[in-house]
Amino acid sequence: MSEAAEVEALVIGAGPAGLMAAEVLAGQGARVVVAEAMPTPARKFLMAGKSGLNLTRDEPWALFVTRYGGSAPRAPDPSTGSGARPPEYLQNEEIGPEAVMAWARGLGVELFTGSTGRVFPVGMKASPLLRAWLARLAGQGVALRTRWRWTGFQGQNWCFEVPGGVALLRPRVVVLALGGASWPRLGSDAAWVPWLAGRGVVVAPFRPANMGFRVAWSAPMARHFGQAAKGVALHVGDRVGRGEWVVTAEGIEGGGIYEVAAAMRDGAEAFVDLAPDLAPEELARRLARAPSKLSVGNRLRRVLGDPLRAALLMEWGRPLPLEPERLAMRAKALHLRHQGAMGIERAISSAGGIAAESLTAALELKALPGVFAAGEMLDWEAPTGGYLLTGCLATGRLAGRGAAAYLAAARR
Repeated sequence: MSEAAEVEALVIGAGPAGLMAAEVLAGQGARVVVAEAMPTPARKFLMAGKSGLNLTRDEPWALFVTRYGGSAPRAPDPSTGSGARPPEYLQNEEIGPEAVMAWARGLGVELFTGSTGRVFPVGMKASPLLRAWLARLAGQGVALRTRWRWTGFQGQNWCFEVPGGVALLRPRVVVLALGGASWPRLGSDAAWVPWLAGRGVVVAPFRPANMGFRVAWSAPMARHFGQAAKGVALHVGDRVGRGEWVVTAEGIEGGGIYEVAAAMRDGAEAFVDLAPDLAPEELARRLARAPSKLSVGNRLRRVLGDPLRAALLMEWGRPLPLEPERLAMRAKALHLRHQGAMGIERAISSAGGIAAESLTAALELKALPGVFAAGEMLDWEAPTGGYLLTGCLATGRLAGRGAAAYLAAARR
């Protein structure tokens, strides 16, 4: 085996967090090598952007940060009394939505904000942004090595499986951005956990996040598979999701579910409001006015205005009360019955990862000086809708800054 090659700055993982860390390091004059296990960079980023790249969410910072959670210690939120506070390393407005939008525009990407506050490139696609980003990194001298799979340590060296054999690197500083445990076919397989745990890094167990839930539907629901539940509200604790979600043969999934999925996964009960824009009294009046000659199903379809909403009420609300007032209350607070979260291999993201107690404020691993971590390797989670990508870019920037400062100190 050949001797280890000296590298000034090594970034492992070419997703958004890793590429952002590389950009920050290169901007500070570091000679950066990015090692990526897959044949091409940012595969999960490109996959997520197929239906429209949601970069971030344009909303007040005080609201934005409440979307983040994790196992990191958090003080109670004075506005809700709950502990739904983000990890400390995500409480930096300087690397929040405004910074993400400015960064994208700096790449020549025009943006627009949708009615829900979601921010997209005008072209909606991820590939133009990624091409511009990779071109800028190449112009900064960043060297991208694909099909370089990290396989652990060999003494003080970092060992990689590469085309044609094995490579050993001896970097002065490292940023790890290897992802969590969701979508393993795109590279996030959490193979790194035992290597870091063996060096004293505390890693919280991975769990699915932004995932669907299994439902044992009755036979009549089969006609609704593939249909979207629109115009409903999901209530889970103090969270309310108004996005759409889809009924499938396996259960339920979609943006509206992901907004409240973390609390559901952790055992909180979910209730569906099938008519969130109607007061209970008005819904009861409409139910009372419906022709009595109609069947219950047809009466519900007429009043609720949607066959799927009526079907959900009959699926989860039986035995249905006869009185309009009680039936209205059932429709306004329908208990969502499910059989648990779907597996992590199908989840959009994962919860768990490197615990806050193992990190400095600069995202350096306390057990491994000169090694920093970013992205979904860290123990945080957030719903879809721009929060995930912002979190990855923010932690990548923070880790890149920390790594650059470490290098500068070492040079002095």
